This record gives sequence, C-alpha cells and structure tokens, in this order.
Amino acid sequence: MAPSPPAGRDRPPPRRWRLGALIGAVALAVSGCAGAGALGGAEGARTITIAIVSNPQMEDAIELSPKFEAENPGIRLKFVSLSENEARAKITSSVATGGDEFDAVMISNYETPQWARNGWLTDLDPLMAATPGYDEDDFIPTVRKALSGPDGHMYSTPFYGESSFLMYRKDLFAQAGLTMPAKPTWPQIADLAAKLDDKDAGRAGICLRGKPGWGELMAPLDTVVNAFGGRWYDPQWNAQLNSPQYKQAVQFYVDLVSKHGEPGAATAGFSECGTRFSQGNAAMWYDATVASGTVESKTDSKVGGQVGYAPAPVGLDGRPSGWLYSWSLAIPRKTAEKGPGAVEDTWKFLSWMTSKPYQQMVGQELGWDSVPPGARQSTYTIPEYAAASKNYAPQTLAAISAADQSKPGSQPVPYSGIQFVGIPEFQDLGTRVSQQISAAIAGQQSVDEALEQGQRYAETVGETYKQGGAG
Repeated sequence: MAPSPPAGRDRPPPRRWRLGALIGAVALAVSGCAGAGALGGAEGARTITIAIVSNPQMEDAIELSPKFEAENPGIRLKFVSLSENEARAKITSSVATGGDEFDAVMISNYETPQWARNGWLTDLDPLMAATPGYDEDDFIPTVRKALSGPDGHMYSTPFYGESSFLMYRKDLFAQAGLTMPAKPTWPQIADLAAKLDDKDAGRAGICLRGKPGWGELMAPLDTVVNAFGGRWYDPQWNAQLNSPQYKQAVQFYVDLVSKHGEPGAATAGFSECGTRFSQGNAAMWYDATVASGTVESKTDSKVGGQVGYAPAPVGLDGRPSGWLYSWSLAIPRKTAEKGPGAVEDTWKFLSWMTSKPYQQMVGQELGWDSVPPGARQSTYTIPEYAAASKNYAPQTLAAISAADQSKPGSQPVPYSGIQFVGIPEFQDLGTRVSQQISAAIAGQQSVDEALEQGQRYAETVGETYKQGGAG
C-alpha cells in the first residue's frame, strides 16, 4: 500500500488539494533533471524523463526499455529511479509546483483522482483512443475507476495493481487438523493463530504489520477497521477514531499481533513479514496480493508450494475487505508546454510499458512470475502466466475485482479509499495515527491512549473540511 508504503515486491490511495498543506507534507527539494522532454542526445532525439519507484517490476521495465528505443529511434529514455518515500516526495513537490523535471511520473490511485481534480495531469482518454490495440477496456474495472478523475476519464494508466489476501501454510493446517474457512472472519483467524502459534519453535501464529506509516501499519489495519464497521469520518467530517467500532478493531489488531504475532511487531512491515513467512517462521500472513511473488519464490522461499490463499478476512456482515492499490503512470500537464509532440512521445513509452505486448515480453524474456499483475484482465488468460500463477492468480483477480474504494465499509463516508483516506492530509494524518498505534503494539501505551491522540489529529483535519475545504 502498495500502498508499505503500499506494498510491492520489494516492500509489500476526491478532494481539493490545499497547496500549503501539500508543500508542508513534502518539503523536500527536487533535484534538477536538465533536458527533460527536450531535444538532445543522439542525433537530436527527444529525451523523455520518467520518475519511477525503484522496485523489481520497474527495474524490469528499465532492463527492457532498449527495445522501445530501438523501435522508436527518435526517442531516448531517462529514468529517475527513487525509493518509494523519496519518489512520493519529489514527484508530488514537482507536479504540485508546476515543475518540469519529469515528462512522466509514477503515482497511484491515491494521488490520481486528487491531481486530476486540480488540473495537474493530462487526460489520457484521447491518447488511449488514438492508440491502435491499446484496449483500455481491458483494464480491471475497479482499477480503471480508481485511476479516473471526476469526469470519468483516466488520468494515469496502471502498471500493476494489488489487493490484499490471507496467506497460510497448508502443511501446518493439515498437521494440526485445521481447515481454513472459504471466507474467514477476523475472529476465526485469531482463533487459528492461537492454535498455530508455537513460540518454542520460533513460529508466530500470524504476521501482521506494526511498523509506523500510513502505507505500512495503516494499510492492513484500515481493512480491519472497515471489517469491524469503523471509519475515519462520518459524512459530516466528524472524526470517528473514538467510536466503539474503531476502538474494537484496533484493540483486536493490537491484541492479535501482541499475543500471536511476530516478535518485535512494532518494527515489522511488509519486508519483515515477507522474510519471516517465506522462511517458515509464521503460520499465516495477511498482506498484499503481490506478496505471492515472495512466498512462491523458488530461490528465496522455504514454503513455496505449501501456501494457501484465502480472501481478506471479513467482518460479521461478510463484506469484502481487501484493499485496492495500483502503481500507475501519468503525464503532468506541464509536459505539454515543452513543444510539439512532447505529450505524444511521452505517451508512446507509457502505452508501450502498460500494453498487452509488454506483458508477453516480460513473461517470455524474464519469466512469467515477473509479469506485472493486477492491471489487465487479459493477463489472466495468458496460458503460460495462468500456469505459473495458478496457486494465487484467481484469488488476486477476485480480490482486486471486488474492491470498491468508494464504499470501504458498512457505514457511509465522505472520502474514497479503502486502506487510506483520499485527501492530501492523510499522508501526515495516517502516519501520525500509526505512530500512536504502533506504540500500543509495543506496549508503550494503551489503545485508548493511542486513539485519544489519534482522534485529536483527525479532528483537526476534519475541521478544515467542515469549513468548506472539501470540494
């Protein structure tokens, strides 16, 4: 989350943006990238500068990019590959202030609707329609909707997508005579974790993120809050962190990870849980669907082939509760000012990197388990990919397809987002609240104390929307 920072293979979200709050949240100097979008390089070729997040699937794109340049001799590519936190800060600061460092940027379904509303991004619908064979209708509907602006047009195009599900050791379940329910509830998972917890063997009943961060701890925890009927705000922007449902959910999560979770849970995130589970030191792990690449790795995992996959645990009402996240590519509006053809040349690469042929190329050259998942429906009909991902692909597609970020829980809310609140302040708000809850996981304070402070943070943000800040 993601999305992690929303999760990815190396790790593991619409209101008017108030620029002052934004710059305060991302006050990090943007390093210059001279020549972006300008003519230069070999024989006057146009250089397209793309800011991306440095995770393995993006690194695969860089490795394959010479093929694009060979097919498009008038274009040269320059990648600015950054860690997730650095990428968010630099990309946000650049786009928000009208910088021209980047011709294309990697963002997510957190930023896309907000930035589209602000007029910061290029409408991609006309470009998609003019690209033969691109087939924007092939995108998974929930992902397409999440990357659309208020006019229904797409303002970023998905590279990959994810939801969340529960991974569990089938061999340990069999040894203990236990069965995973088809649609488990969180109380059932807590009961199973207690039965599978084996501290003498160094094995946790379940691994759950406890590391502070709006995209670390808050990603899975928010889905638990949704399952328990909680929410961040009611439709009038009254903060709800002190509501019975929110408190019950957080107390449940803290108790579960404290009693039957991994040691040092308050410092464990996507990467730490991925290592623990794949090395056989946890019986269950609830996290991003892209985690399947970690646990099924033939070289790095000790449990590959022994893992079962169940839907994200639900609340008592049975509503789906998996999150939704997509790393996507967008073209800042500033790119259009760099001269004739700047947007079109940038789109040539973006459409190449997010096309059906690209999926085939990755599978054939880098292995079918490297294909970016969760963006296109057709990916799941490729025979080779279906065979390589048969243990988890159906569950992944089902989870992403069921996620609805306009209705995260059973109660109405004034925001969009499942594992986040789709407002700019949430990057700071979510992180502050997560720090309080992580301290409760560490035993440094009670859940009531953590949420008392969290409620105050949320009330401060909510007041700005009550005063007409929402729009």
